[in-house]
Amino acid sequence: MEASIWFWATFNAAVLGLLLLDLGVFSKKDANGDPLPVPVKTALLKSGAYFLLAMCFCAYIWMTYGHTPEERQTKALEFLTGYIIEWSLSVDNIFVFVLIFTKFAVPAAYQHRVLFWGILGALVMRGLMILLGTALLREFDEVMILFGLFLVWSGWKMLQSVRREEEDPDPRNNPVLKWMKRRLPVTEDYKGNRFTWKEGGKWFLTPLALVLILVELTDLVFALDSIPAIFAVTTDPFIVYTANVFAILGLRAMYFALAGIIHRFKYLKHGLSIVLMIVGAKMLANYLAGGKAVPVEYALMVTFSIIAGSIVLSLWKTRGDGPTEKPAA
Repeated sequence: MEASIWFWATFNAAVLGLLLLDLGVFSKKDANGDPLPVPVKTALLKSGAYFLLAMCFCAYIWMTYGHTPEERQTKALEFLTGYIIEWSLSVDNIFVFVLIFTKFAVPAAYQHRVLFWGILGALVMRGLMILLGTALLREFDEVMILFGLFLVWSGWKMLQSVRREEEDPDPRNNPVLKWMKRRLPVTEDYKGNRFTWKEGGKWFLTPLALVLILVELTDLVFALDSIPAIFAVTTDPFIVYTANVFAILGLRAMYFALAGIIHRFKYLKHGLSIVLMIVGAKMLANYLAGGKAVPVEYALMVTFSIIAGSIVLSLWKTRGDGPTEKPAA
């Protein structure tokens, strides 16, 4: 079963409307028109609202998407499993966002705008990657082997890095940014929340534009894990895309809710690495079995148990740690 073109148009219009409402209507501004930092309580409420919206959409799939009750139930469970995987991987994004904003000393008032455009770009980028992945899987079944092996390798590499307690690389040393600084004019300081600046008849990029590019590059790297991971659950592009969208929609609110305590999620990457290896093995098993080797409800239970267990263990082990200070200019 495939969704109609009208559904895709309506769904994407609604997503864009939600983002614009969040940036414009629900965003409080100071006297200069810059968005004020989002309070933790407000961010938590927004995160909860996006989660409820995702669960309502899951119920909609259960009631309408499929020809039989069994098919509709399977599709709903596939969406829920994919959403949990994408949501947990998006939490991992927050570690990097905190690092980027701290290293570049991005004022809290400007982080809101960077995340808005970053998420908008991520939606477009992931949509194109899902189309490409779907086309490859339809034409070449062997791609499942490559995806599966890549996920197992990626999960193992992540597990080894966290076990060795490797430090995250300094984002200011990113080779793409170094190349841009050599080739393009960039201002020394921030120019409000502007991405470009005109001075002396010449256009410049601002450091905020470099931060936005780095955020987009970060999401591209994470998408290389998350897109194959959800393809291990389902190859239905409708489920893959909508699960990704709902996970990304709440990412900005989740950043402001968790930025101060993200250091307490010390075992989340352990859980994510195990999940990646499991879904990679599941994808390989699906290929060898010529179908779904593991029922989707089992995949859901295992994924939820590992992610929830790693979060609970992290919070319990770091229960005495206080919040970190937010990045300041």
